Amino acid sequence: MKPAAALFLALPLLAQPSGATRENWPHYGGQYSAWRYSALTQVNAGNVRSLTPAWAFQTGDIEGGLQATPIVVDGVMYLSTSRNHIYAIDAATGRQLWKYTYQLPKGFTIFYGIFNRGVAVGHGKVFIGTLDNNVVAVDQKTGRELWRVNVEDANQCGCNITGAPLLVKDKVVVGTTGGDSAHRGYIVAFNVNTGRQAWRFYTIPGPGEKGNETWAGDSWKYGGGSSWMTGSYDPELDLIYWSVGNPAADFYGGSRKGANLYTDSVVALEADTGKLKWYFQQIPHDVWDFDTAYENILFDANVRGQSRKLLLNINKGGVAFVNDRATGEFVAGYPIVKHINWIKGVDAKGNLVGRNEPPVGKPTLICPAIGGGRQWNQAAYVPTTGTVFTTALEWCQDVTVQVESPMEGKTFFGGSFTMRHPPGEQAYSHLDAIDPLTGKVQWSYPAKYPLLASVLATAGGLVFTGDPEGYFFALDQRTGQKLWQFQTGAGHRGSSITYSVRGRQYVATPSGWGSAVAGLLPQLWPEAENFRGGSTLWVFALPEARQ
Repeated sequence: MKPAAALFLALPLLAQPSGATRENWPHYGGQYSAWRYSALTQVNAGNVRSLTPAWAFQTGDIEGGLQATPIVVDGVMYLSTSRNHIYAIDAATGRQLWKYTYQLPKGFTIFYGIFNRGVAVGHGKVFIGTLDNNVVAVDQKTGRELWRVNVEDANQCGCNITGAPLLVKDKVVVGTTGGDSAHRGYIVAFNVNTGRQAWRFYTIPGPGEKGNETWAGDSWKYGGGSSWMTGSYDPELDLIYWSVGNPAADFYGGSRKGANLYTDSVVALEADTGKLKWYFQQIPHDVWDFDTAYENILFDANVRGQSRKLLLNINKGGVAFVNDRATGEFVAGYPIVKHINWIKGVDAKGNLVGRNEPPVGKPTLICPAIGGGRQWNQAAYVPTTGTVFTTALEWCQDVTVQVESPMEGKTFFGGSFTMRHPPGEQAYSHLDAIDPLTGKVQWSYPAKYPLLASVLATAGGLVFTGDPEGYFFALDQRTGQKLWQFQTGAGHRGSSITYSVRGRQYVATPSGWGSAVAGLLPQLWPEAENFRGGSTLWVFALPEARQ
């Protein structure tokens, strides 16, 4: 697969949009631009070997592990658990300040391993989306519930809210799951003070709307198009960037002929109205379940001597796309995985080349597997070097496509799959340092098992992540050499952060194995049945005498 990015000349980086965190970790991706990068340097490549536990906090909500990103504002940490409870914690000591307990309806069934991944904090409130499809606001100081609004009947739509909300001005914006069920997806915004709906953007256009013609017949009604991760925001352009998942049925596309807009697209929405400004569809008529659902990293760079405001999105199919974030124009595309056979490449205009569509009824080897060339856990971007640090997964599957008709809110896969090792070698993963415009790999850190935790980068020259066996570790940003590790007692599936309180830097990581994808690992690694769950937040710092 020849990367289209080779057509572009990357010149020195420009002044970057605000994306580095410092004392606080105020948003899901760190800042609006989703860099997951901290300007703190107290913990650095020279002293990280002295990093030691400062405190740990057990949530007690162990089902599904701990997949969240903690938020830290002015010395207080806000942490959500898998089933929508919220804790406010003293970020320096680990002392609980308050707890909000969310009660799921009696008899409510969690949809195949779907759990909460984070909160948003602002306007004196903490916001969370729930597994039964509500948005809740609680008082930031006390945890008292202020308002609650139902987005859609979860039992009817087969959908949930799992991603952290995005706060933009006076609105809280959330997406929804449901890409694997007979459901019509959307992105929806509510007033932060009242919970009143401000706007709703349907990710699948209805009759009379531009793009509806890309859906055969009534297939748009149950076409998936989930928006299950958290968006980004550019205050200068006043645009929200959100990624849209796969169409349903996942593998069978015979009843939904057409490009199936706006599935597998990045959409740019006006923040005040939700009106579509531009879109770029990475995978027209997806028949592989390769969501364009992950984070959008906003950065600036020179391309062919011209300064550009750019957006990087790495999709589940293991392909990275770079677009102009003001216009949506395609800039570059390249793979991040070695084992990829669902396409042969991406051309100079961003079109897929050499599609390998599995036929009905015949097992077909597709790489990467349904778990993706990368999972939803976020990459990190370092502005000083213009480097992206991302995990990648090398595994495959046999897909058997089946003709299937939709039943509202019910699972709508259109096929089955069995995990397979890649041809000629064992499945594995790696964490790479890459050029975001070309995909050129600067170094690669290999791992026996899939790396399914987010990446954190710091101005101290470090890259942090965790593995399924329970190790939280730090790599040298320049070389990829492992400098430090700590066994937390449970596998890693969430997102580490770093912050500072009264001049002392802390590094925090959720520990607790879980999720639907984690359940796939034993098909390839039988010992993965023994990977440990749990729900503990570990927080590390240098010994005070060494600061």
